[in-house]
Parts: sequence; structure tokens; C-alpha cells
Amino acid sequence: MRIALGIEYDGSAFHGWQTQQPGVRSVQHELEQALSRVAASPVRVHCAGRTDTGVHASGQVAHFDTQALRPMRSWILGGNVHLPYDANITWAEEVSEDFHARFSATGRHYRYVIANRPTRSALMSRRVVWIHQSLDAEAMHRAAQHLQGQHDFSSYRALGCQAKSPVRELRRISVHRQGDLIHIDLYANAFLHHMVRNIAGVLIAIGKGEQAEDWSREVLEKRDRTLGGVTAPPQGLYLTQVEYPSVFAIPDPAPLALFG
Repeated sequence: MRIALGIEYDGSAFHGWQTQQPGVRSVQHELEQALSRVAASPVRVHCAGRTDTGVHASGQVAHFDTQALRPMRSWILGGNVHLPYDANITWAEEVSEDFHARFSATGRHYRYVIANRPTRSALMSRRVVWIHQSLDAEAMHRAAQHLQGQHDFSSYRALGCQAKSPVRELRRISVHRQGDLIHIDLYANAFLHHMVRNIAGVLIAIGKGEQAEDWSREVLEKRDRTLGGVTAPPQGLYLTQVEYPSVFAIPDPAPLALFG
């Protein structure tokens, strides 16, 4: 059978999602080790989006195939028993064989969280990006609207991005302040490598007043990553939801309660 899972993790101590060389801690390796113990046989896991070192997820989706017959509750509770404290299975559902966590996805949601206050936060130091200069969240929001729609995002992807096409549809992007926290919320059909962090870097520069609001559009139109500004740090980034066609009946994730 094929089983889909909801996964959440604090990426602070992981070297990203993907399994790497021995001794390098990854979410995929920890999850496969835990599920293999429940299945009593090797398990290979595929995810919706490979997050980078330090990036978190509250709504990651993965799937695996197995011949082991276990109640869904056993995959959840048994898997969590064998997972470390900073990774967790939130739900498990049997799905059809044509479901694929990555290739069946029709949309992805990310949130980038900035602590905008004079002093850094001891409690959130690994979970938000600290900017001590005052940021104009309204200017950042206006600048972000230049990026909405279907565009060539070459200026906003990593130089080493291996995607065949730089064209993506950014369906919605918003910036809003909640006290000392600024949230950048993005929804697209798919994202390029470092696309969210590069967008955040441009918007932060605009929020500081270092660049005009139109700079986000100018960077987009140049289609040149070397002219695209600074890549924002990873610790403020969260994969919050992955969307699928309703036929697969994939559960929606719980709201990201940590930051409102």
C-alpha cells in the first residue's frame, strides 16, 4: 500500500530534508529510520518539497510504499516514538498508487517570519530572523504585489537552481505586521531553489528604506540573479501547507499557532 504522511519539524539542527552522507543529520534519514522500525523492513520516503538547512515545516507532506499492514494510528504513534524531539508525524492516510507527494501537488504555501525589534529574541532565535532596524511592512507589502502572477523568476532563484524552467505562478503574496513580528506569506504552484528567501531579502531591503518599492519589479525584469540582492537567512522560513486535488483527500494542516 501507499501511505501519505503529514510532517512537521524544527529545521534548526537538520542539514535540510534530503539524506546526505553518513553522520549528517537530515529529516528524511530520521523519518526513514523511524518508519522502517515500525514496518520491520526498509522504507523509502518521498516528500513534497526538499527544504534547506535550517528551514522548518508545519505542513510538509511525504509518502512511502510498504507491504507491512499496520493501522494508521500505528504509523503515527510508532513513528513518533522513534523520531527525535524536533520532528513529528501529524497524520497518516492510505492513498492510491497514483499519488505522489511532490508531483501530485498543485500548490505550496510558505511563511517567512521576521522579529522586528531593537533586541534579539532568546526564545525565538532559531525560529525567526531578527532585524533590528525598523521595517515598513506596508511598503514591503506594496512592493511584493509586483511579483504576483506568472513570471520568469530567474532573478529570485539560486544560481545553482536545477529547475528546468524559471517560470512560476506566484498566486498570492502578502506582508503584514503582528506586534514585533512581520509575516511574509507566499502561495504558488511551485517554488524555485531559494526563491522565497531571495524574495524576502529584496523586501527586507525595501522595508529598511535602502531601496524603492519598485525595486522588486526591477529585479524581476532583469532576470539576473547577480542583480537580485541578498538571500535572507533560513531560520525564518516555514513550509506551511501543500495542496493536492481533492480526489486524494489529503488533510489540511493545523494552523501555524506559534506565530499567530
